[in-house]
Amino acid sequence: MSWESSLEWYRLANEQVRAEHGGYHSAPILLDSLDFAEIEALQAEGDWEAAGRILAAHAVRLEQAGAELVVLCTNTMHIVADEIEAALGVPFLHIADVVATAIAGAGGIRTIGLLGTAFTMEQPFYRDRLAQHGFDVLVPDAEGRRDVHRIIYDELVQGVVLEQSRHRYREVIADLVGRGAEGIVLGCTEIELLVKATDVSVRVFPSTALHVAAALRAAAG
Repeated sequence: MSWESSLEWYRLANEQVRAEHGGYHSAPILLDSLDFAEIEALQAEGDWEAAGRILAAHAVRLEQAGAELVVLCTNTMHIVADEIEAALGVPFLHIADVVATAIAGAGGIRTIGLLGTAFTMEQPFYRDRLAQHGFDVLVPDAEGRRDVHRIIYDELVQGVVLEQSRHRYREVIADLVGRGAEGIVLGCTEIELLVKATDVSVRVFPSTALHVAAALRAAAG
């Protein structure tokens, strides 16, 4: 929902298209960038019904403009994915399904650690979606969840990337691995601005990059 992660999604999509097709090719994208302050206020209030109406309306606007596939470039707001999908007449690509497919494709992973906003880590919509694909999902302890969430909203959403925060994420991830996580899902689009595969001792599943690649495959198909 922040323009920082929207920019990352857009950049990755265009880089991949250029890498695959060369020349002057770029990704044909209709981008509807919302005012995150409005959505963040509804998150804080827990008014997911109102947020769902807003995002569904914006999704329909994209479809009416000619979009043949709709993606929501945020993990947290997939809490209202059902409302969005119900409003659309074109396919909607759920980010958690994309992540689950990548985990399954990696082979041999049963237990996954999940990082994201407090909403993503603590509410069932994302964890249950991964569990439906056969994975056990671990989240950080209360202190870890608080720090992961704070860094997302106070720093990453603002475009601030701090080495001390990267160190804290490494600590949280190491604790998840110690508890049995065989892979780590970066379940917030902004986290990839901070954490890279080299920061983690197990397989990393970056939701943004995976979502981009899956969207491009679906569009090409």
